[in-house]
Amino acid sequence: MVDWTDAERSAILGLWGKLSADEIGPQAFARCLIVFPWTQRYFSSFGNLSTPAAIIGNPNVAKHGRTVMHGLDKAIQNLDDIKNTYAALSVKHSEKLHVDPDNFRVLAECITVCVAAKLGPAVFNADTQEAFQKFLSVVVSALGRQYH
Repeated sequence: MVDWTDAERSAILGLWGKLSADEIGPQAFARCLIVFPWTQRYFSSFGNLSTPAAIIGNPNVAKHGRTVMHGLDKAIQNLDDIKNTYAALSVKHSEKLHVDPDNFRVLAECITVCVAAKLGPAVFNADTQEAFQKFLSVVVSALGRQYH
């Protein structure tokens, strides 16, 4: 269980309320596939991922990005029990999909970059980033739990 301060909860929930999962998700997931090209190996069924333009324009990439961001809604709704919220998803990624758990971390980095670019420094200041990074770290840990 994670202890959240009132300020962290407020920052996370306030930030989340300003985001569009349908916008940030595709951007962040495409960025992950471009910046960390080894992550593409799990998505051979997505079709053409040969160039940044192909990745950005790929509807399967956009769809999965939206799925990921909408999946974070579960963590937002269960801030006090993120580990159990993602238990089944951790098992799926570990035992069925065999995803390298470091990919969760690099995708979280890409989400952070996209959120920062979208909201700018006035909204995504150091205090907000600290709370959001903690939130994403908890999610990454929960998704990687099955691997430990």
